[in-house]
Amino acid sequence: MLASVALAVGLLLGVCGGVGPTAAQPRVAKPNIILVLTDDLDARPGSISRMPELRRYLIDQGTTFENAFATTSLCCPSRATILRGQYSHNHGVLTNEPRRGRYERFVRRGLNRSTVATWLDDGGYRTVEIGKYLNGYKPPVPPGWDEWYANGWKDAYPEDWMASRAVRFIRKMKGGREPFFMWIGTRAPHAPAEPPPRYSDRFPGAKAPRPPSFNEEDVSDKPAWIRRQQPLTERQIAGIDALYRDRMRSMLAVDDLIGRLVRTLKATGELDDTYIVFTSDNGWSMGDHRRERGKWSAYEQDLRVPLIVRGPGVPRGTVRRHIVLNNDLAPTFAQLGRVSAPSFVDGRSFAPLLRPGAPSPSRWRSAFLAEAVAYEVSGRPRYEAVRTRTHIWVEYANGERELYSLRKDPHQTRSLHDSVPEDLIRSLEGRLDRLRGCAGERCRRAEGF
Repeated sequence: MLASVALAVGLLLGVCGGVGPTAAQPRVAKPNIILVLTDDLDARPGSISRMPELRRYLIDQGTTFENAFATTSLCCPSRATILRGQYSHNHGVLTNEPRRGRYERFVRRGLNRSTVATWLDDGGYRTVEIGKYLNGYKPPVPPGWDEWYANGWKDAYPEDWMASRAVRFIRKMKGGREPFFMWIGTRAPHAPAEPPPRYSDRFPGAKAPRPPSFNEEDVSDKPAWIRRQQPLTERQIAGIDALYRDRMRSMLAVDDLIGRLVRTLKATGELDDTYIVFTSDNGWSMGDHRRERGKWSAYEQDLRVPLIVRGPGVPRGTVRRHIVLNNDLAPTFAQLGRVSAPSFVDGRSFAPLLRPGAPSPSRWRSAFLAEAVAYEVSGRPRYEAVRTRTHIWVEYANGERELYSLRKDPHQTRSLHDSVPEDLIRSLEGRLDRLRGCAGERCRRAEGF
């Protein structure tokens, strides 16, 4: 019901805009759905610009979402959100450690009994998991998965093994009447980002991006956990650049995987009936605000993720400016698969954005909650933040605040929390209060248009 209502609203509110040609319409009642979920891939253009297969097969043939975000920018909480469509304060997987996170907590809380895999499996899909799932996964296979190949590469290069396993599955499904849902969780480009030998010498001399936030000179406006960071040394910067090169090299193996997927789908006659979704569980910082590396903050580098979708009816070569979240993946897959999403889902299906005449960004979500509410980590206190189209307001558990005008200061180099009119502060505080602790439909109302 939720998915059908979202589609109806999207069609009623839709306005025609300039978009590229659309992909072919599906020939079957239910399309295939493939999720390629990378690990710690940030959304900066340079992070995917060196992937020719991604460009050829997904970006040029699909729609790119330039404002896609992870609401908790940490692996396990984000993956739980992707599976359930909930903010982390609702599913309760808050960290990457066993007591308050990881697969153990996911199971203890009974969350594995209702995920996008169980919804689609109950709706007639053949479901298959390949690669990384949730941190700390242990047997048995979770409910909803018909085939399970988590972390099974042994002596093979992980992404090459995943590609071969995915190709084998697609060929097996050729000509069958069952649609399939495939989750491919790559290891790349997670540190230490070990590239395959065939790409070990690529991009010599490449350097990590140097935005104004890189090794920020003046951090007097920042909270104490950033002010304690010393300026990066030459040795640290060299290490950042070395890791950056290995990250890009490891992503070339993901690029190969994408190419093999698409060519196999075409050869088996399944390509026109398949949605391929490429994204990441969270972003990644490399020298930003004096942080040598990391995630799990309210800074844009950590929150933003790439999101590209190709599939039946999806406009080709198109960019959408709408705010979409990892919360939205599960309800979107449910709507595409023509199954109902449970009422506990906080996200909204972005299926209306995967066709011409989509609603304008002004008639879509205008804010969301970013949160890290488990405990202090690396000196950073717990925080909750509201991120709107124009600002982000951050409230730390120790009483500190940050405020950035994202249009004037997209790299977040000067916090305005002590210098803006009080009415702006009150407005943002009010939006955060409405989002804090929200659930289900209340989240969607609080996010608003």
